[in-house]
Order: sequence, then C-alpha cells, then structure tokens
Amino acid sequence: MIAETLASKGYFVYAGARKAQDLEALNAIENIQSVRLDVTIQGEIDAAVDTVSNGGRGLYAIINNAGVGLMAPLIELDETDLDFILDVNVYGPYRVTRAFAPLLIASKGRVVNVGSIAGVQTRLFYGPYSMSKHALEAFNDTLAIELARFDIKVSIVDPGGFNSDIGKNIFKRMQAKGMDFEHSRYRGDWKMNWVLAGGDLSMMKGPEDIVATVEHALFDADPRRRYMVVGDPERAEMTMRALLRRMLELNENQPYTYDRDGLIKLLDEEFKALRC
Repeated sequence: MIAETLASKGYFVYAGARKAQDLEALNAIENIQSVRLDVTIQGEIDAAVDTVSNGGRGLYAIINNAGVGLMAPLIELDETDLDFILDVNVYGPYRVTRAFAPLLIASKGRVVNVGSIAGVQTRLFYGPYSMSKHALEAFNDTLAIELARFDIKVSIVDPGGFNSDIGKNIFKRMQAKGMDFEHSRYRGDWKMNWVLAGGDLSMMKGPEDIVATVEHALFDADPRRRYMVVGDPERAEMTMRALLRRMLELNENQPYTYDRDGLIKLLDEEFKALRC
C-alpha cells in the first residue's frame, strides 16, 4: 500500500517483489516500476541497484519493508528457523541499505526502516521475531549516526495491532515445518495462541496510519528518529511500560544508581533536548 499511495501522489516508485504475479500487478500501476527483489539474495539486490542506476532518475529514499514472522519458544526453536527470520528481517535491510548507499549519498536522501513494537517489548513465543526487530532498532540508530555526515536522515516506523497477513504467513510456515505442538513443553500455552487459530488479523485497523507515518518520515523537513504507530492505546501503554521497566531494571541496585528525583531530572533534560 505504501508504493501505491506514493505513486498516486506523483512519486515514481521502484517496488520490489518476489512473485511473478506481484511484479506484473505492480507494473500495471502508473508511476511504479517493479523490481524482482529477494532481500536474501545479493545478486537480486545488485541487479536492483543496476536497474535504478540505469533508470537515470536517481534515488531519493529506500524503505526497508521486507519482513517475515515466526513464533516458537526459544528453547524449542530450530536454528534454521532463526537463520530464516534474521536473514530477512536483519540482514535484508543491511544488504539493501549498503548496496544503495552510494545513490542515497548522492541525493542526500532518506532511509525508512519498518520495524515493530515487538522490537521494544516481547511476549511468550515472540522471541525470534522480537530478536530480529530489536536488532533493527540498533541498526536504525547506528545508521542514523553514521549517515548524518552525508545529510541522510534515517527513521524507523514501529507498527503494532494492524491488519496484515503476517499471522497467516506464520501459521503457514509452522504447518509446513511440521512443528510439534502436542509434545511441546508449552503445550497448554500453544492451545491459547492466536496464530494456531489461523493468524487472522482482519479485525484490526487497516494500514493507512502506517502509510501516512512513512510519508512523514520521507518528506518532513525534520523527521523523527522513530515512530510508534499502534492500533489502540493499550498497545501504546504496553510498549512505553516495557521501555520504562528496562530503564528501571538498568538502574535498580547498580553501582551507579539514580534515585527517583535523579531519574525525573534525566527525563526532563532528555524531553527538553528532544523538543529543541
């Protein structure tokens, strides 16, 4: 939806996809040129760079939107599954950004990474996905520091609670892998898991807020380093509490500990710095 929205507003978009039918459908949209792109295959990334370079339009921004999901207890997770999710969600953005960096430096452009609130907080069975998205948070922050000298602005958009196919795709992969829930140490918890009910998220809000946020990160004169875009206030509170809890855990009974007043002073100073 991001590509279609940008194209409808007159921006020319190179849109990556893996499947032939998706590539064909994208090419039928005005202002979109599809590019065969699997972010786990360096040859396809290099070919995409050649396509954009030879197009003569330059490149204003890249949106690292490719991502996959996976759910499993970490102590029962097959290493090949962990390789799979990290290859797409972490190495994918790294490969794509590195490959397109010369074009971005030339244009003093933008990088927008699509993360998740699962990169900030986690729950039972979310370990593989949270690990990958937490890594993307670090990737985003370091990239922002390193690319600032080239006047490139970097942002991460962290959605949560929206309608997408990620749950259905997780369920399909788990089925294809033949994951054994009956003999799991977490058998009772699996029976309550939403993904095993089919992973349907159609009752959630549509992605319009996410698209609008990506646009802000792309075109605002002073984009934010990170954006939290959630479908309900409960998810916002859960995410902020996770960050506050981590701060308090780092502070509790440590060699250099702040009291409550000291923490509030730090918060006020950072709040003021952010608003400057």
